[in-house]
Amino acid sequence: MTRIGIIGIGFMGYTHFEGARDLRGAAVTAIATRDEKKLAGDWTSIQGNFGPRGGHVDLSAVRKFRDYRELLADPDIDLVDICLPTDLHERVVLDSLAAGKHTLVEKPLSVDLPAADRMVAAARKAGKLLLVGQVLPFFPEFGFLNEVIRTKKYGTLHAAHFRRVISRPDWSSDMSDFRKLGGWGIDLHIHDNHFICLSCGVPKAVFSRGLLQDGLVNHVQTQYVFGEGGPSVSCVSGGIAAKGLAFGHAFEAYFEDATILFDACTLAGQWTVNRPLTVITNDGHATTPILSGGTTWCAGFTAELQAAVDSVTSGTPSPVLSGDLARDALKVCFAEAQSIASGQLTPIA
Repeated sequence: MTRIGIIGIGFMGYTHFEGARDLRGAAVTAIATRDEKKLAGDWTSIQGNFGPRGGHVDLSAVRKFRDYRELLADPDIDLVDICLPTDLHERVVLDSLAAGKHTLVEKPLSVDLPAADRMVAAARKAGKLLLVGQVLPFFPEFGFLNEVIRTKKYGTLHAAHFRRVISRPDWSSDMSDFRKLGGWGIDLHIHDNHFICLSCGVPKAVFSRGLLQDGLVNHVQTQYVFGEGGPSVSCVSGGIAAKGLAFGHAFEAYFEDATILFDACTLAGQWTVNRPLTVITNDGHATTPILSGGTTWCAGFTAELQAAVDSVTSGTPSPVLSGDLARDALKVCFAEAQSIASGQLTPIA
């Protein structure tokens, strides 16, 4: 059994803890937090932008540490799961790898490219896995799209457009100021850039327009430039939606033999599916595929954690969770900011 230690019990730590309940061949056996109430199992202060509030948790079978370094020193931990604020990622990731632990860290890997490079290099030097919790491909609709792009089930992808928007997240003091997160062009939009890099390959360049505030991207519209014969891919993402649109994501993808649509959002406090995943084929039919996946609020995170556990078991990193891919997606974010500032097409370095 793979034994998991979670460092950081905020909303994402809580989400990972709940998601791990349904893992095969793994379990959370330790946590680390400085919050005494959370160590005692009182997680009622935890709230996020999806899923239920935290409650009272039975931690009788879980080892509890106030100092994360004590968890790293525990020889019975096989996988360290870091769910701390982004500005703490590098220090704790490097400590975890130095302790000889396979390491999963929540997205984004960093808001600083040199820091991302240092973490990737440290994992390579330590001979341990560095996995990044980019959960989007584990959501059923996006997993379906990634699979049909990869397998060419409907022929070659010619074009795609993605959308991911939020209003200001006043549910969390940690997230209400996008400056702490590297801007919405990283914290939010990294999902899109990661998915596009995973499914279509890393683009050669980007042309972006948008809104910069204090040098950070608050809203972006990007055209991704691939090599000759590559797809035409664009995306709009940002944190400037009206309060009644707390969150929305969508895509439309145009293949040789089909068009695939999906559109859902939190509208006026209600989860609203404007268009369920729909496959429209050249014979004029439109179908809604039956999607696999769990039914719990954290099912996508269970699938993500299972991929991490399977990576540890096999010794081979999941291509979805690859630290290198997460770093490449971050490179795209920085190129977008440069393109907005310069008004020019910007290559991906």
